[in-house]
Amino acid sequence: MNLEILMLVLVSATMHPIWNLMIKKNPDPQLGYLFLTVIMSICGLLHGVISGADFAAILTVLPLVAVSVCGQFLYGTCLTATLKRGDLSTYYPIIRASPVFVVIASIVLFGKTYPFIVLLGIAMAVGGGFLLLYRRGTSMFEDPRALCLALVALSGTGIYSMADASMMSTLSPSTMLFAVESTMALIYGSLWFRRRLAEPAMSPPAHGFQLAYLLVPGILAYASYYLILLAYQQGGDVALVTSVRQASIPISVALGGLFLREGAMARRFFAAALLALGIVVIVASG
Repeated sequence: MNLEILMLVLVSATMHPIWNLMIKKNPDPQLGYLFLTVIMSICGLLHGVISGADFAAILTVLPLVAVSVCGQFLYGTCLTATLKRGDLSTYYPIIRASPVFVVIASIVLFGKTYPFIVLLGIAMAVGGGFLLLYRRGTSMFEDPRALCLALVALSGTGIYSMADASMMSTLSPSTMLFAVESTMALIYGSLWFRRRLAEPAMSPPAHGFQLAYLLVPGILAYASYYLILLAYQQGGDVALVTSVRQASIPISVALGGLFLREGAMARRFFAAALLALGIVVIVASG
């Protein structure tokens, strides 16, 4: 993995936990995620028009678009459900462990092989993320449904990551994001309005300051994933890119202040060092 791809992924990893935390703070995470997809699709459309992207190229990769949409749907639906019922510190590392899915799927479905040193680096990065967010007295098995939702979200991330990387040989990042996110906006919009009709007592969308929680996450998510697509376009391997994105975990801890009142600093330093070392191993060997 060259330095340019590494920097693209690390900058993306810095943005990712910010919009996750903003969605978490939204009193209606499903509405927040609907706005996120709408804003991302608008950003993709405007960016594509300004850059002169070929939107007709979407027609040549419709099966991959469909696979990406399915993965996004699994991820988005289960992410919001997990955030609504589960502790972010417990389930975030599971949701972000998509490199495990990508490696298994690549080996089983496509016969791809990875050097042992790369697999070791991926294991270190994912393991460090789990240790970093582990809290004494909590268990991911306390809520089996939340655990299942997090695992499905993990799988969805792996599915759309692999499909999106494949599309980067044909589409520009802005075109792909417009195609996928506009479709997702229609799906999430229909689901949200259906829920709205079924629950007429729901509070109306927030205004004023909280409007930022509807608009800003979509802009950040677009910028974050655009950088990942550029990394794929420049030859970044899906498993390696998603592994380096584990850097978002310690960033999420810092930004969210998730452990401000906890001790165990020695464990956290060890976990962060393990994650960072895993990334170094991946970069050096990939």
